[in-house]
Amino acid sequence: YRISCLLLLRLLSCVTLILLFQVTDAKKDFKSTCSTCQQITDNFNKGFDRTARQNFGGGNTDWEERTLSKYETSEIRLMEIVEGLCDSSSFDCNHMLEEHEDHLETWWFKRKTKHPDLHKWFCIDTIKVCCPKGTFGPDCKACVGSSDSACHGNGQCDGDGTRGGDGKCSCDDAYKGEFCLDCVDGYFNEVRNATFSLCTECDSSCKTCTGATNRDCDECKDGWQDDDDDEAACVDVNECSADPSPCEEDQYCHNTEGSYSCTACDKVCSGCTGAGPDKCRACATGHQDTEGTCTDVDECSLPEAVCTKEHEQCVNTEGSHVCICSSGYVKQEGECVQTLQPGDDHCCFSHAHNIS
Repeated sequence: YRISCLLLLRLLSCVTLILLFQVTDAKKDFKSTCSTCQQITDNFNKGFDRTARQNFGGGNTDWEERTLSKYETSEIRLMEIVEGLCDSSSFDCNHMLEEHEDHLETWWFKRKTKHPDLHKWFCIDTIKVCCPKGTFGPDCKACVGSSDSACHGNGQCDGDGTRGGDGKCSCDDAYKGEFCLDCVDGYFNEVRNATFSLCTECDSSCKTCTGATNRDCDECKDGWQDDDDDEAACVDVNECSADPSPCEEDQYCHNTEGSYSCTACDKVCSGCTGAGPDKCRACATGHQDTEGTCTDVDECSLPEAVCTKEHEQCVNTEGSHVCICSSGYVKQEGECVQTLQPGDDHCCFSHAHNIS
């Protein structure tokens, strides 16, 4: 019995999931179907404008219009417009057009004058895949707010203008709540009534507020604190005055409103209080303090030689130096060895030959 109950529960769970997926897909399909119909009617209107000044293209237009009917209301013009309604790769568009092309013909020949809005007549009233603006769902129920101001103008109604969606409001950045009339943190209601709300940004120091200045904060934002001299106001925290500094040893701190930044010291410094070689706490190795500014030490000019091996010479570098072999010498196993001069081999070979 227990096993049977478990199997039944699992079966019911599976059925519920399947139905849920079907409902979700159906909502998506309703929205995309309306979008396809909107595309068709938009392209129809573009085609209508494009063909507005055309004619039959024959040599005797007056005779053709008298005999066949005027081009502007002709079947030929209709067909030219219909040919441009869908891209060849759009299955949904071509399928809808194939299924409902007869309705477009009816509108063209019999309904156009009385019902000039093709989208309303075709998509909303006839094949019923869309809803009027400000409504949603199978029965075109009204969105929260009004038809010309869904979600009170502060958000988007899910399914607005389609036969899909649930009508719930997705609020704009500054707004929240079921009706998009409340303000998120960092904003306050400058104007508010039952049908309208205007949320305005708080001062940069406020997390929440009732007005636009730093004296209107309900709570200070991180990086700000109550002013010692005026408890009603929020003022910036100077993080750089903290001991120890919030930055690394080889960085200096720069205070900003509500925060701070850390920047690397000049390479001639060992610790610093700001930018440049004159803001060093101490000079880095290979540098010296020259009237308050850290400068490079020229090791090659020191009284005591730093390159002491035979045939070596010193080359100064930023913060250090290198020892290189003099001209005509190369370094081998740490020593500067003389290179053969041009003609040395020839000379020695000739001398050996003369001896022999």
